Amino acid sequence: MGFPDEVKAIADQVRTWGKWGADDQLGTLNYLTPEAIKRGADSVVSGRTFSLAVDLQLDGMQLGAIPGRVNPLRTMVAINSSMTPDDPESFHTSDDVVTMGLQAATHWDALAHASFNGSLYNNNPASGINEWGASTCGISNVRSLTGRGVLLDVARTKGVDVLDFGYAITADDLDETIAASGVTIESGDIVLIRTGLMQKYFAGDKQAYNGWSGSPGPGVTCVEWFHRHEVAAAATDTLVFEVFPSEYPEAMLAVHVLDLVELGLTQGQNWNLEDLAADCAADGQYTFMLEASPLPFVGGCGSPVNPVAIK
Repeated sequence: MGFPDEVKAIADQVRTWGKWGADDQLGTLNYLTPEAIKRGADSVVSGRTFSLAVDLQLDGMQLGAIPGRVNPLRTMVAINSSMTPDDPESFHTSDDVVTMGLQAATHWDALAHASFNGSLYNNNPASGINEWGASTCGISNVRSLTGRGVLLDVARTKGVDVLDFGYAITADDLDETIAASGVTIESGDIVLIRTGLMQKYFAGDKQAYNGWSGSPGPGVTCVEWFHRHEVAAAATDTLVFEVFPSEYPEAMLAVHVLDLVELGLTQGQNWNLEDLAADCAADGQYTFMLEASPLPFVGGCGSPVNPVAIK
């Protein structure tokens, strides 16, 4: 069936293949220059910190709809173990182990997460992904992801607690939110988009949060907006990242393809923006230092992350 012409036109417009060289595997993270990172540090005023991660737990947000995205199964492998267990004054230790989907909770998608027409970002072949993982565009290429974060609280700007299920956020919505919050997007910023959907998860309505009946999120015009503003990375407070169902029924997860494959934009999902959003609304400061470096899983198509915003 293929993608419609409108989506293909956006792909042609935002494609950055070759922009940073034929061997590049970072995409728009190249916008995180030393100057952009310093701008993040300069935005710290009070030193208040906000973790943007949801807890890693067996009773997590995954409901089994996506094969392999299992909630974290953590179990003990040693409990107060010692070489000399009868000696209470000797060294004792406890250890545990975990099995989980790398994208089960708050995470980044690697550029290797999506392919289209046999290609990953920068025309790397999709065949480079096998049972051992991704040989190119894997998450371990991202050694640091730190810079100035900007919260775009679209739900609050629209005057609602949660955007409607299936609401496609537009580039105009992002511009409206910028105007309301008084910020300016600069090259290398990391943009966090709040829909309010995370409230459903914390209220215990995991079916609604999982979004298969409809989830708000960025639509395809947001990809053009990311490209125009030279956004380094973007994350949302939803499981799907983008609007679901897609704006174009024949273009399943079109924003994933446009972001990861064509633009080379690292994207994050399941970010808890609630406390940060309340604080930003209270003091009017919507920019902050963001430290959100992924774990360097070699060959990984994504990674869990505990993003920390510092205001």
